[in-house]
Amino acid sequence: MLAGVPGQGGASWAVLQYLLGLRRLGHDVLFLEPVIAGPAGLAGSPAAAYFDALADDFGLRGSAALLDATSGEPYGLPRSVIARFCARADLLLNLSGVLDAGEVLEPIGVRAFVDLDPAFTQLWAAVEGIDMGFDRHNRFITVGRCIGSPGCAVPTCGREWITTPQPVVLERWPVATRTRSDGLTTVANWRAYGSIEHGGVRYGQKVHSLRPLMELPSRLGVPLELALGIHPAETADLGALAQAGWRLIDPVLAADTPDRYHAYVQGSWAEFGLAKEGYVAAQCGWFSDRSVCYLASGRPVIAQDTGFGAHLPAGEGLLAFRTSDDVVAAVEALRSNYGRHRRAAREIAEAVFDSDRVLGDLLACL
Repeated sequence: MLAGVPGQGGASWAVLQYLLGLRRLGHDVLFLEPVIAGPAGLAGSPAAAYFDALADDFGLRGSAALLDATSGEPYGLPRSVIARFCARADLLLNLSGVLDAGEVLEPIGVRAFVDLDPAFTQLWAAVEGIDMGFDRHNRFITVGRCIGSPGCAVPTCGREWITTPQPVVLERWPVATRTRSDGLTTVANWRAYGSIEHGGVRYGQKVHSLRPLMELPSRLGVPLELALGIHPAETADLGALAQAGWRLIDPVLAADTPDRYHAYVQGSWAEFGLAKEGYVAAQCGWFSDRSVCYLASGRPVIAQDTGFGAHLPAGEGLLAFRTSDDVVAAVEALRSNYGRHRRAAREIAEAVFDSDRVLGDLLACL
């Protein structure tokens, strides 16, 4: 999330879009994140140092705190300040349901679970029997735009899901004017967690999405660069990626802070938006918060089809793909009129993902 796993600039931005976006709408916002601190506690931990840097950079002092996941002790604000805020709060937006502290949740009347990992969230609950904390909430939000629709096989777990786009604070993500890359880029993790089998279908990770596309670099005529989090023990896949011509860079160098992540996205020519196999298999309508940042920056996105076409204007600025041939055609389209696709990318961000619109509409539903 924001600071629980230091060095994840993109994950931090995904949270900041909500926090800063709600502030823009004039709301008084308190951010809390539980963190596994270890025996030494939060003070002096890497998470605390990363949190302190974010608090200074984004003006979060006095409105954000970390919570020791074991003891509940806060870092960044006194417990009394947190308790007073929660006692008067109108709404809890619990991103991925990570906050489970009863003294925080119970005083708040509207408690919304915000699903940022659609299909997996529901399958963990319905298939694997994992307690996702749904019973602690009374509203349910998902960025899977197709969840609950007739064509989507993802179980709803007996909940009515409000679907929403991912927000982007446009003033923080202006149109970029310079590129440092002449090809497609993205930031990704090879594996995030285990796959799920359901109904004879595997809901897998990005490793499973990319392997069938391994030959792409030899077909495109532009570099394909991945800021890829992959374990060094994945020697077979690392060798295959290198042999196929993928350009791999250390994600720490590209995205270990929000500023580096911002610069990496804005310096790109376009994004190769690889999705987890589970999103593709589910056709849940997920669209990446990272891809939204590319669009806002005026950087076109070639995104793996997860069913988002029912809700997003794909064709210019945003191009969907299912096969290697689709990616080849999309790159040719960008090269033929890059300026038009750049303008269209920003227009999509403004029309669909502007945090003022997205969060305003979402709050109206709650």
